[in-house]
Amino acid sequence: MASRVLLVLALALAMAGCAVNPVTGKHELSLIPVSQQIAMGEEQYVPSQQSQGGVYSVDKELTSYVSEVGQRLAAVSDTRLPYEFVVLNNSVPNAWALPGGKIAVNRGLLTALDNEAELAAVLGHEVVHAAAGHSAAAMQRGMLLQGVMIATTLASSDSEYGNYIVGGAQLGAQLVTQKYSRSAELEADLYGTRYMKRAGYNPEAAVTLQQTFVRLFEGQKTSWIDGLFASHPPSQERVDANEKTAEALGKTGELGTERWNEKMSYLRSRQDAYLAFDDAGQLASKKDYAGALAKIDNAIKIEPKEPRFYGLKGDILLEQKKYLPASEEFDKALNRDPGYYEYYLGRGLAYSRLGKTDRARSDLERSNQLLPTAIANNELGQMMVAAGNTNEAKGYFETAMAASGPIGQQAANSYVRLDLPDHPDKYIEAKAGLTADGELVAAIHNLAGIDVSDIAVTFIVTAAGQDATRTVSIDRIGAGQQGTISSGMRFSDADNVTAVSARVVAARAPN
Repeated sequence: MASRVLLVLALALAMAGCAVNPVTGKHELSLIPVSQQIAMGEEQYVPSQQSQGGVYSVDKELTSYVSEVGQRLAAVSDTRLPYEFVVLNNSVPNAWALPGGKIAVNRGLLTALDNEAELAAVLGHEVVHAAAGHSAAAMQRGMLLQGVMIATTLASSDSEYGNYIVGGAQLGAQLVTQKYSRSAELEADLYGTRYMKRAGYNPEAAVTLQQTFVRLFEGQKTSWIDGLFASHPPSQERVDANEKTAEALGKTGELGTERWNEKMSYLRSRQDAYLAFDDAGQLASKKDYAGALAKIDNAIKIEPKEPRFYGLKGDILLEQKKYLPASEEFDKALNRDPGYYEYYLGRGLAYSRLGKTDRARSDLERSNQLLPTAIANNELGQMMVAAGNTNEAKGYFETAMAASGPIGQQAANSYVRLDLPDHPDKYIEAKAGLTADGELVAAIHNLAGIDVSDIAVTFIVTAAGQDATRTVSIDRIGAGQQGTISSGMRFSDADNVTAVSARVVAARAPN
C-alpha cells in the first residue's frame, strides 16, 4: 500500500512539474495554475465578504482610499493579477487574501493603525500571499495529504467551515481562516516590505506594525487572537526580520500620517457607535435583549447611516418573536445597504413567521444568492413542506444538512422524514437468516436517526427450487435501535433452503 501511495504522488509530481515562483524566484511544485487561482478568487470573493460582515459602506471615501493604497502596492508586485481591495464592516481586526489577488481588510484593523505606511505594510503582506500563491500552496498540501489519507484509508476531519455556510461558499470560508506557515509569513513580511519601499513608503512602518501586533498578542486581547493572529501569528522573530529588512532598504519614504488621520477622521468620530454595536451583540448572545436594544439604539443615535445597526436590532427583535417590528428594522438596513445577505435572511425569517410566504421565499432566495446558508435552506424546505412540494423541500433540506450544528441536524431529520417512504431500505437495514431450529428471521437496524413506524419487511426464501415470499409488519423501531423480526416461516433440512433474504419495503416517520 505504501508503494502505491508513493507511486500516486510521484505521478502527480511528474504531471504537474515545477514552476518558478514570480515573487521568490524559487522552483516550486505547482498543481493549481494561476488561471485557476484567479477564477477561484473571483468566485469566492463576494461570498467571503458576505460571511465576514459585508462591505463597509458608510464612508465610501475611506474604502476608495484603502483601495488606492492597495493598487499602489499591486502596481509594484511581481505577479500581475486582477487585484481588488475592500474594507469589510467587521470590528474584529483582520485582513485576508484569496488566491488571484482578492484582498480584504476589516474596519476593526484600520482603527488600530497609526499611518498610511502601516496600512501599506498590511496590504503589502496580503499582496505577497496572493502573488506568491501561498493560499494555493496550502491547498496543494491539503490535496496531497488528502490523497495519502485516501490511499491509506485514514480520514481527516480538519475542516474549519462555518456552522451555517453551505455549498461552494465553504471553500472561501476555509481560505479566509486558514493559518499560514511560519515560512510563508516571513516571506510575506520580507517581500511585502520590499513592495512598500518600491511604492515609496517608509519600511520602518512594517517594524512598528509588528511591534504593535506583538504587544497586543502578549496582552491576549481576545478580538485580535480570534482575528488576525489566528491566521497571522505575530512574533519577535518577525519584528527582528522586518527591522533587518528595513535597515537594508533604508528607512526613508512616506509615512502618510497626516493623510491617514484625515481619511480616518470620520470613522474615528463614530467609534463609540461601533463599540456600542459590539456590546449589543455580546449582550444579545447572552439573551440580555433589553440591554442589547439599549446599546444598539445608542449606536443608531450616534451613527444613523450604519445598516449593520438596524440589522442587529432586527435580529434581536426576531429572537424576541416580534416579527413585524423586526421586519421593519431589516427594511431600514436594506434601504441603506441592499447588498448584504443577513438582512434578507432576517427579513425572510420574519416574513415566514408572519405568514407572508411569497415575500419570505423571495428574501430567503436572495439571501442564498449572496451567501448560501443552512438557515435559509432549512426555512425554505419547511415552507415547501407546508406547500406540499416534497421534491423541492428535499432539495433544500439536502443542501442544509451539509452544515454542522443543530440546523444541519434538523434539516437532515426533515430530509429523512420525506425520503423514508420512497427509500425505506436506505434507512433500515435488514439481514435474513435461519435460526438453529429453522425459523426464518431478520435482524433489523434503524439507521435513520429518527424513530420509524409502520415498517414492512418482505422475506424471500428459495426452498426446494421454489421461491416464496412473505411480508411482515412491525409498529415501530426507535432511532438507532436494533431488533429481530420473525417471518412466521420455519424450515427443515428436507426443505433444501438455498437462499434467504429480507428487505424493508415500507416505512414512515411517525406523526
